[in-house]
Amino acid sequence: MSWLAIETGGTKIVARIVAAGGMVMASGRWPTTTPEAALTGLVAFARSLDVSDDPLVAVGISAFGPILIDAAHPEYGKMLATAKPGWTGSNLRAELAETLNILVAVDTDVNAAATAERELGAGQGCTSVAYVTIGTGIGAGLATATGTLRGALHPEIGHLRIVRRRGDIMPSTCPFHDDCAEGLAAGLAVAQRLGTGETLIAREDVRDLTAGYIAQLLVATVLAWSPHRIVIGGGIGRAPSMLAAIRSAFAEAVRGYGIGPAATAADFIRPAMLEDAGLDGALLIARGLVPARLKDFA
Repeated sequence: MSWLAIETGGTKIVARIVAAGGMVMASGRWPTTTPEAALTGLVAFARSLDVSDDPLVAVGISAFGPILIDAAHPEYGKMLATAKPGWTGSNLRAELAETLNILVAVDTDVNAAATAERELGAGQGCTSVAYVTIGTGIGAGLATATGTLRGALHPEIGHLRIVRRRGDIMPSTCPFHDDCAEGLAAGLAVAQRLGTGETLIAREDVRDLTAGYIAQLLVATVLAWSPHRIVIGGGIGRAPSMLAAIRSAFAEAVRGYGIGPAATAADFIRPAMLEDAGLDGALLIARGLVPARLKDFA
């Protein structure tokens, strides 16, 4: 048997067909244009291989949001209002399930990445892992031994309010909030703070300000979710010297409050280990759809 893993992103869609034993049978990559183009490309990709010896049994999708990830909802997989043109109201999960006549499950890209890092990466051995990505935007997911955190929708902690440092008057880059983490510390905000050609290495003031805002967000994550580990992904979060600055600012932001031994360990905040955590997570989602009796043959 084989599984199809898909990750949809704001700029690209990647996919991988993996057979039993972990052998990658095919990989694909397309620009994110329209839902119709995505469906056409993914269906063609799924049907491009002779899988008679390894039939495709399930599909897992790691998706950008906001998206309905409640499997019991009648519109499970529907994309809600998004800035990505043409995607609002689309349902790639349902379209793939109908067209391919196969089981298809979806979760957020950050939940999928959290699952992959917990199972295969920097969160191995931990009961619960929060994955926080700090790139163009900020998002986070939580994976535990029983699954990922899902509510009426899904966590959007990138839009939690951050207390501005005195003297920071830069306009937020978030069109919705004047002082959320994404608007003050994500990639667009960092670029706005830096001069032309400048980097975070050269501008320690911008690095430390950004790290302080991210640390506030991580403290809120600890107080709300109490994960055993936080894994940081994304271009800003993994920039040189940023992790050390975040760890230092996090310890300061806690202000001595009792958050437990896990969160006060020196390596509690770690960089992501997996190169394709979202896609790896999508594969785990797909494999999770297969009944236990069939897994015995995998």
